[in-house]
Amino acid sequence: MPYVGRFAPTPSGPLHFGSLVTALASWLDARYYGGTWLLRVDDLDPPRQQAGAAERILRQLEAFGLEWDGQPVYQSQRSAAYQAAVERLLAHGNAFYCSLSRKQLAALDDLHPGPAVAEPPGPDLAIRLAVPDRERCLQDRLQGRVCANLGREGGAFVIRRRDGLYAYQLACALDDADQGITDVVRGSDLLASTLRQLWVLQCLGAPAPNYSHLPVVMDPAGGKMSKSAGAAALDIKRPGITLFAALACVGLEPAPAMSGAGVSEQLAWARHHWRPQLLPRGRRQPLPALLQGSDR
Repeated sequence: MPYVGRFAPTPSGPLHFGSLVTALASWLDARYYGGTWLLRVDDLDPPRQQAGAAERILRQLEAFGLEWDGQPVYQSQRSAAYQAAVERLLAHGNAFYCSLSRKQLAALDDLHPGPAVAEPPGPDLAIRLAVPDRERCLQDRLQGRVCANLGREGGAFVIRRRDGLYAYQLACALDDADQGITDVVRGSDLLASTLRQLWVLQCLGAPAPNYSHLPVVMDPAGGKMSKSAGAAALDIKRPGITLFAALACVGLEPAPAMSGAGVSEQLAWARHHWRPQLLPRGRRQPLPALLQGSDR
């Protein structure tokens, strides 16, 4: 099948350096295989969104030369598709209504008991997807074989929240299927989500993409670089040095003189020299020394 990749940022804030590394790796992979690279904005949770963040993310990608194919897709415009999937899962007996609160789940050691606590349809109820009590595995291009028993790691998970909002695991899996995504390149912090999304796809009878989970970039303090931890936004006025540092995080070793080159020149060099086997393995990688102590 023709390669179809994607980048799916959440507009809870602007992109930071870790986001750039993920986008760059995904973009290079798609271009290497002569495929398409789609942009999807995961604006599924209004309470977590930052005003203007979605537009700012698009401008950041453009500033770093990471052009996407086609028009961006916004999850906020796909509620009908998510509802149809939920109804299908309910009709097939895969999903059920649930009234358990977070406090009640905490008393159960955050392990949901499954359909045994199912409720009749009604308001103020979440909808959860039942999971099997057996080990499930995926073969990741970078992390190797990854296995987990979803029934013992949280149990049945939410696909539609009590407030009516659709959950990430359902929306992401369905979006990938509907967009024909063949390859997903993203951070290793999403490995646990991947096994749940694979289960969603199996319940829906949809094909699963191939996965490559990159080691996440750590901040100087040793924590995961993230918006919630206050990672600095990408500076679109000075993209060259930041892109140069990101190239090292996807397995390339540009000459020091390349740090002064423009974005177009750096990306052209990267496309010529990059190979899939260069992608780093492992779960974490340090912030390049070039950026430590900087505001990028």
